[in-house]
Amino acid sequence: MNVVALFGTRLVHRVPCIVGVSRKLCDYSSDGDAMMDNGFQLIEEPLKMTWGDSGPDSRSEFEIHIESRWCERQQGRFQAERVIEVLMQDGPGVDSIAALTELHLKVSWILVREVLVGILRTINPDNKARWAKLGYKFFLWSGQQENYRHSSSSYNLIMKIFADCDEFMAMWRLVDEMTENGFPTTARTFNILICTCGEAGLARRVVERFIQSKTFNYRPFKHSYNAIICSLLGVRHYRLIDWVHQKMLGQGLYPDVLTYNVIMCAKYRLGELGQVWRMVDDMVRNGFSPDFHTYNIILHVLGKANRPIAAHKLLIHMKEEGIDPCVLHYTTLMDGLSRAGNLQACEWFLDEMKKNGCLPDVVCYTVIITSYVVAGEFEKAQAIFDDMTAKGQLPNAFTYNSMIRGYCMAGNYKVAISMLKEMESKGCSPNFLVYRTLVSNLRNAGKLREARGIIKQMVEKGRYGHLARKIRWNWQS
Repeated sequence: MNVVALFGTRLVHRVPCIVGVSRKLCDYSSDGDAMMDNGFQLIEEPLKMTWGDSGPDSRSEFEIHIESRWCERQQGRFQAERVIEVLMQDGPGVDSIAALTELHLKVSWILVREVLVGILRTINPDNKARWAKLGYKFFLWSGQQENYRHSSSSYNLIMKIFADCDEFMAMWRLVDEMTENGFPTTARTFNILICTCGEAGLARRVVERFIQSKTFNYRPFKHSYNAIICSLLGVRHYRLIDWVHQKMLGQGLYPDVLTYNVIMCAKYRLGELGQVWRMVDDMVRNGFSPDFHTYNIILHVLGKANRPIAAHKLLIHMKEEGIDPCVLHYTTLMDGLSRAGNLQACEWFLDEMKKNGCLPDVVCYTVIITSYVVAGEFEKAQAIFDDMTAKGQLPNAFTYNSMIRGYCMAGNYKVAISMLKEMESKGCSPNFLVYRTLVSNLRNAGKLREARGIIKQMVEKGRYGHLARKIRWNWQS
């Protein structure tokens, strides 16, 4: 297929859609924030204009407002800590509700949010039943206080607490209470429910309820179907996305660029590459121009299909249409090519990216390093890792995970273990994937003492304690 011919000469608009869809194509990145300006100019410039010649001691209304908001949030956090301390003392003979009233707090949305978020951070498998009860007790108490009324956001937070505590019936009762009290359900509400009920096989029922709902506030999306499919993409319900798409067409609604991008991403994840091309054809035929994210999806498809020449032509076409390929596009392409086993093409596009003024970021380096490790070329992976650190790029947990895996494959277990300390010395906390990779490789190599030491370290540092016990249980069984 001539990829360039698909798009004609239409001007491609940069539409900021699908938050995180493009980055999710690279499995090696996880919750990594994109590079952004620090935004200080947005604050400094208005202040400079306001000060003028009045001297540095003058303060604008803007500055006073910012300081007031900051003080309000700090006070809310301090009061939330006091509330949580009172709730933790709840038990036989202790009236926590009376103790909360005696604090004489002014209940506000900030206070309620800080308390509920604090409870979410405290929940673990050993205390979830207790915190579900205490969280709801605080929710009821705060809703009865003068000059305060719960909002959709506070309902969503207590629903999230019930979800994390496996209190599914209570969660659904809250949804009914929320709608009965006149609060709209939001995209966040749907996301909480679909994440919880998807595993229980209730996902389609949740979707149907929200499609039929008259109180679903799906903003900022154009319509409810886009809000639903974006949430489904986040929880990997790819088959259900296609079902929602058919429902959408049955209602007489037609896809926009965001809809097409989500559906193409779902088709790609399902391995239905032919369907991706059909969606591209349908998109262009209906008068929509591919955007930044569309090109990113197509580049990954071309990479995984091992079509570097077509990908190169597409990159040229993007420039002609006014979109300069960035590090994300090149990284996505190299990720696909590496999965197809074409490391030579990966190296060529890495050089091409640098020639075009795109500097590799941590995700790009991690993709290349992982590709070499998977291919058994650890010396090249080590060279890329050294080049990365020499140029000031700080490795993330996934970079270290690939390097640890590489050291284990090379039989250098001592260095692999030492990388845990190196990570922490550079401010990068090991995630569960790193621990699991190291423990698994040590166990398979017969180094049981070292593996037990890593599990002990996880427990002692309070990291993934319940998962550490699960690893140990699976190991012993």
